[in-house]
Amino acid sequence: MSATPDSNLGDCSRSTADLRRELAECKAERDAALAREAATAELLQVINASPGDLAPVFDAMLEKATRLCEAPFGVLRSWDGECFHVRAAHGEPRFSDWVRQRSPSRPEGDDPLARIANGAGVVHFADPSDDPGYVTSSAFRDAVELSGMRSQITVSLRKDDGLLGAITVYRQEVRRFTDKQIALLQNIAAQAVIAMENARLMTETREALEQQTATTEVLQVINSSPGDLAPVFDAMLEKATSLCGAAFGLLFTWDGDCFHPVAWRGISRELLAVLREPSRPQPGTLTWRIARGENIVSSADLLEAVSTADLLEAEAYRNGIARVRALVDFGGARSHIGIALRKDDAVLGHLSIYRQEVRPFTDKEIALLQNFAAQAVIAMENARLLSELRQRTDQVAEMNRGLEARVAEQVEELGRVGRLKRFLAPQLAELIVSQGDEKILESHRREIVVVFCDLRGYTAFTETAEPEEVLDFQREYHGALGPLVTEFEGTLDHFAGDGIMVFFNDPVPCPDPAERAVKMAMAMREAAGKLIAVWRRHGCELGFGAGIAQGYATLGQIGFSDRSGYTAIGTVCNLAARLCAEAKDGQILVSSRIAEAVEAVARLEDLGNLEVRGLRRPVATFNVVQSTNAADARPNLTVVAREPRPN
Repeated sequence: MSATPDSNLGDCSRSTADLRRELAECKAERDAALAREAATAELLQVINASPGDLAPVFDAMLEKATRLCEAPFGVLRSWDGECFHVRAAHGEPRFSDWVRQRSPSRPEGDDPLARIANGAGVVHFADPSDDPGYVTSSAFRDAVELSGMRSQITVSLRKDDGLLGAITVYRQEVRRFTDKQIALLQNIAAQAVIAMENARLMTETREALEQQTATTEVLQVINSSPGDLAPVFDAMLEKATSLCGAAFGLLFTWDGDCFHPVAWRGISRELLAVLREPSRPQPGTLTWRIARGENIVSSADLLEAVSTADLLEAEAYRNGIARVRALVDFGGARSHIGIALRKDDAVLGHLSIYRQEVRPFTDKEIALLQNFAAQAVIAMENARLLSELRQRTDQVAEMNRGLEARVAEQVEELGRVGRLKRFLAPQLAELIVSQGDEKILESHRREIVVVFCDLRGYTAFTETAEPEEVLDFQREYHGALGPLVTEFEGTLDHFAGDGIMVFFNDPVPCPDPAERAVKMAMAMREAAGKLIAVWRRHGCELGFGAGIAQGYATLGQIGFSDRSGYTAIGTVCNLAARLCAEAKDGQILVSSRIAEAVEAVARLEDLGNLEVRGLRRPVATFNVVQSTNAADARPNLTVVAREPRPN
C-alpha cells in the first residue's frame, strides 16, 4: 500500500518536531556548559581579587553552585579535626540563621557529614528518608524537618589526604543531581581548596613576616637603647601581647629572693596595685615553678583544671593566693603562659602574658615568646656589660650606629637593585646602582629599538582551553622567553598574556641595539617554536610573530611609590606593535632601518611596502628569514624580492 500525502506530511511534521527538540536540547546543553565555564572564570576572578579573604570567595562559590545545580540552598563548612564550622550559607534566611547557630557541629551517627569525615568524597541521595543518617542523627533529622530538604549532595574539600571541609547543596523536591552537576560541584570544591590553601599560606606568610618584623624592631630598640632596658621591655610586651592575642602582660626580674615587675602592658589600676610590689614565689604558682627550674609554665585555665598542668594554678586560686586571685578577679585572666629568662643556669626573670578567655597558646606563639625572652636576656646582659664597661660606651654606641648605617645602606641598595631588576637585566641594574646614578631613569628622549612579540591564535586558544591550561602555557611561555631578555640585556617594558615588549639602547646605551634586538627575536622564535610544537600535539594551533622598529621615543618611570615601571612612548613603539600584528606565524617583521643595521647577522625577505593601520604612509618591511653563522663570513644583506616597490 503506497503512502498517502497526509501520512507523508505527518512524518515530516514528526521529524521536524524531533529535530527541533534535539536542537533545543543541544542549545540547552551548550548554554549550561557556557554557564559552567563562566562561573569557573568568575570564581577565579573572585579568588584573585580577594587574596587571603575567604568570605567573598565562599559566598560566590555557593551562589554559583546553587544556581547551576538548580538547588535553592547551600552550605560551605570548614573542618578543624573535630567539628564542622559554617563559613558560608546560601538560601532562605530562616534556614541560614539556623545553620549558623548550630556551628560548630560534630558529625553524628551516619549523617552525610559523618561519612565525609570518615573518608567519603561525595554523599548523594534523592530522599533523606531513605538515607541511614536520617535514622542515626537527630541533628540531620532536625535539618531535614526545618528546611524541607529532599535531594542533597555533599562534596568533601580535601588537600591530599587531609579533610578541610565540605560543600552541600540541596533541593526541596525529590530530583537527583546529574553527573554534570556533581562534576561541577567537585570542581567548585577543588577551587575552594585552592582558595583555602592560598589563604593559609598567606596567613602563615603574614604571621611569619609580622614576627620577623617584630623581632627586628625589638633588636632595633635594643641597639638604640644601650643600657636602658625600659623601652626594650616595653617593646617586647607590646609585640608579645599583640602577636599572641593576649589581653595583658608583665616582665619581671629576679634578684635571687623576689621577682620585681619592671614592665607591664594592658594592666588595670586595681591589678597593678597588687602586682607592682616585689613578691616571693608561692608554692604552686607560676613564679614558684620558674624559680625551681622550669622554662615554660602554661595554664589553659586559671579557674578550672583543663589538664594536669593546670592543677597547681587552679589550686593556687582556690587557696586564696592574693596575686593569683588578683589576676583572675581584677584582670579577668584565664589562659596564661610564662617564659623564664635564663643566662646559662641562672634565672634572670620571666615574661608572662594572659588571655581573658580559655584558649591555650600554640607552639608557634610559644616559640615567638621564647625568642623574645632570649632577646630580653641579651638586652639584660648587654646592660650589665655596659654598666661594667662604661668607659667604652661612646665607642660601642658609635660602632652600633655605623653598623646600622651600613645595614640600612645595604638594604636600600638591595631594594633599589630589586626594583630595577623588574625591568632591567640584572647586570644593568647592578651597574646603575653601583654608579649611584638613577637620574638616567628620569624622563628623557632617546633613539631606541623596540621589539613586540606575541602569539598567533592565542585568543582562540584561550576561548577553548581550560583556565588551568592557559595558566600552564603562560608559565612555560614566559619561562622560555623571559630569560632571553636578560641574556641580550634588553629592557622589559611589560608582558601581558601572550604579548611582550622589550626595547634596547636605554637606559644604558649599547653600540648594537638593532643587532641585539634581532638576535633576541630569533632566539625567542626558536624557543617559542619548540614550545608551540609540544602544545600543537595537544590540538593547540598557535604561532609566533614579532615586530621590530627603530626610532626616537620618550622614556621614563611611571607608577607610584610602592610599584613603578619603566616605559617608552612614541611612534616607534606603535610601529613595532603594528608590525607584530601583521606578522604571520614564524615571521619577524622589521623596518628598513633595522634591515640596514643587521645585514651582517641576518638573511632578510623583502615584503615590499605594507599599509600599516595607524600610520599614514606605507612602511618598507622585511622578514628575518634566518641568522648567519661564523661560517657565513658575515655576508652582506640578502634580499629576496617579492613585489616591486611603488615609486
